Amino acid sequence: MERPIIFLIDDDPQVLRAITRDIKTKFGKEYKILSTTSANEALETFTDLKNSSDVIAMFISDQRMPEMEGVALLEKAIKVFPTAKRVLLTAYSDTDAAIKAINDVQLDYYLMKPWDPPEEKLYPVINDLLEDWQSDYIPDFKGIKVVGYQFSPQSHLVKDYLASNLVPYKWFDIEKNPEAQDIINLNKIATDQLPLVVFDDGALLTQPTIRAIAEKIGANPQITNDIYDVVIIGAGPAGLAAAVYGASEGLKTLLIERKAPGGQAGTSSRIENYLGFPAGLSGADLTRRAISQAMRLGAEFLSPQAVNDIKQKDGYKTIILDDGPEIISRAVIITTGVDYRKLETKGVENFTGAGIYYGAATTEASACKDKEVYVIGGGNSAGQAAVYLSKFAKNVYIVIRKDSLSYTMSAYLIQQIDNIPNITVLPDTEIIEAMGDNSLEQLTLLNVKTKETATKDAAGLYIFIGAKPYTDWIKLDILRDNKGFIETGRDLRVRDEFGRIWKHKRDPFLLETSCPGIFAAGDVRSGAMNRVASAVGEGSMAISFVHKYLAEV
Repeated sequence: MERPIIFLIDDDPQVLRAITRDIKTKFGKEYKILSTTSANEALETFTDLKNSSDVIAMFISDQRMPEMEGVALLEKAIKVFPTAKRVLLTAYSDTDAAIKAINDVQLDYYLMKPWDPPEEKLYPVINDLLEDWQSDYIPDFKGIKVVGYQFSPQSHLVKDYLASNLVPYKWFDIEKNPEAQDIINLNKIATDQLPLVVFDDGALLTQPTIRAIAEKIGANPQITNDIYDVVIIGAGPAGLAAAVYGASEGLKTLLIERKAPGGQAGTSSRIENYLGFPAGLSGADLTRRAISQAMRLGAEFLSPQAVNDIKQKDGYKTIILDDGPEIISRAVIITTGVDYRKLETKGVENFTGAGIYYGAATTEASACKDKEVYVIGGGNSAGQAAVYLSKFAKNVYIVIRKDSLSYTMSAYLIQQIDNIPNITVLPDTEIIEAMGDNSLEQLTLLNVKTKETATKDAAGLYIFIGAKPYTDWIKLDILRDNKGFIETGRDLRVRDEFGRIWKHKRDPFLLETSCPGIFAAGDVRSGAMNRVASAVGEGSMAISFVHKYLAEV
């Protein structure tokens, strides 16, 4: 923990040096000593210190200063640091002002000048006050602060990015948390400039882009190699596994991710069927372990950064980024995974990010405390989200068109759901309208068999209605099936276009696309199993094919 601060203000440089020397001699090991001769400079510093979550234990201020009297300065100081002890330095003629300040600014003590010897007149007083402060002191959160409206799509985007990238932060709801108002007042920020992100060094960003946040926290480093052996596009389980195996086997490896590592699996509250973890683990935990492992082995990670295209020339692949330099690689593995399909229902688009979320959106779970929440979808992701949300919500309703979860959900998860009293499955049901003012408030449900409708209160809707591959960005002759999934290996032979595109004598490797040296693994690949373990297996297996490809070029 950083040392708390004792802040000294006196316009007389000689007096300031003396008090600074004496305070530092006695308390310098346990406290950081800051000093200034300017009251105005002190006020500016208070704001910076508050933004960077520094703690002031005590103010010691002279009373007679040209810019501002000490009592007035302390009055302003307690608005920023209300728990700090307040000491006034006075001459004999200022004792009346000091006594009055005891009531006006809750002055803790006034010290007469001179204070010699400090062992008798200074140290016992300061020591007692600091011990008193320590007994009541509760450490403040040290890290990134996000201030905004709960049901703001832009606030959700910021929170989701930080949480998905495992960056600790504290959320301040401007409508419910008094501290949120204090933060924007301190920094003179208007509410129409929210969300506000305050970094641990005191820097501010209003209505920030994800790219701006990433650059500030150092999450988007620059590439270091002119040519990579393999570039992996997408940091889901398949991409992370490929990065780990590629780096561990000595390949110059770069992993590029457009949003956050982990993919859909990274947002899962609990993965219980992954080999080697009998108690299960969260998607965030799996992602954190994999990222740390890959980077320790030497893989580079570029995020958030989207890829626009891949071009081929003389056996080399050029990766065209959405915003950044072109990257040259000898081989490419596409592991971009899938996106949740949009729910084309009246009102849903109006409240996306404001009560309606695609995927688990665990950052918003606490906002559902003691409220009615709906999950639409019958797969494992929907089931895991329902189990997680049941810890916060009053009731969780799983909406499915079929008559049972057994068609699409694992048996262990169905059993869990059956044993949680505040989860209810609504079979033969679909949502036909979402309603509300500034955020989702109600849903209209339709029973597909009886055609009866009902309007229900709803504070949240989490959507898991199937997936579509993230392959729209690909312009190269990489063959895909009628749903957009990338075809690989022997399956390419049945395509009429294959002979026109593939000019090698050999057949494509198992995970190789119709473009030599470009591979696909995980959920983005046609015919892949939608399981974390299979994606990890394909990602690691793709590296073995990269080796074979590199050996022949």
